[in-house]
Amino acid sequence: MKVIMTTSVDLASMNIKHKLVEHFGFKETEQEFDKSPVYRWKDVLLLTTDREMIYYDNLDIEIAKQLNITPEIIIFASRHSSEKKLPALTTHVTGNWGKAMYGGKDESLAIAEPRAMKLALLKLHELNTLDWTVCYEATHHGPSELEVPSLFVEIGSSEEEWKNGEAGEIVAETIVYVLDNYQKSKFKTAVGIGGGHYAPKQTKKALTSDIAFSHIAAKYAHPLSREMLVRAIERTSGNVDAIYVDWKGSKGETRQIARNLAEELGLEFIKD
Repeated sequence: MKVIMTTSVDLASMNIKHKLVEHFGFKETEQEFDKSPVYRWKDVLLLTTDREMIYYDNLDIEIAKQLNITPEIIIFASRHSSEKKLPALTTHVTGNWGKAMYGGKDESLAIAEPRAMKLALLKLHELNTLDWTVCYEATHHGPSELEVPSLFVEIGSSEEEWKNGEAGEIVAETIVYVLDNYQKSKFKTAVGIGGGHYAPKQTKKALTSDIAFSHIAAKYAHPLSREMLVRAIERTSGNVDAIYVDWKGSKGETRQIARNLAEELGLEFIKD
């Protein structure tokens, strides 16, 4: 079973949930998760909690405990917040390169599903009738303690956007499309190093080539240790083929560690 995770304390999450139920065939079942009804469509469960999802470590274990299933993948339908209140549709995997400020544990990464994130990016871009920014975000916030692949798909970045019905429908359609197609998709997978939080170079590369990004470490997370870069590779679903470096957007020490590790592991080194 695949899982879409929503929360009642998030306006964007509830917007997306409403669109999934209204337009995509999700039907209420007799089961409950965290005291809320479980909805189902095909092999997908739509779950709701009353907790902030970024703090829900071990969610996969809790799903197994309450529903007796281990999810193949979890997609979190969520809001994105920023001080600039940039209207945006984003996707990313979770984890913390250093200290955990917003959920998860220090220096801990969730399992990335690059195919799913690339398909989400492509579909958001295709459906973006709002003329909002569509992008990856660098790996950040929790939950980090998940042993199944996961990703966030988000509406940003203020209450006006979170409640936008068209945005809710775009994200709902994107999530359904991803869950239907990610397992049969094939891309070159890369760990991304450098650039800003909204990963402009990685986003452009994914939209214009066959590369799908796993974890992305923005420049503000540098210097990045060899151990954390190895962890990013290990915490990727499927094989990693390359390490991609936004050269000007990376610190020298991190660039060299990335180059050395690519050579050591026999990975392609992509300098952009």
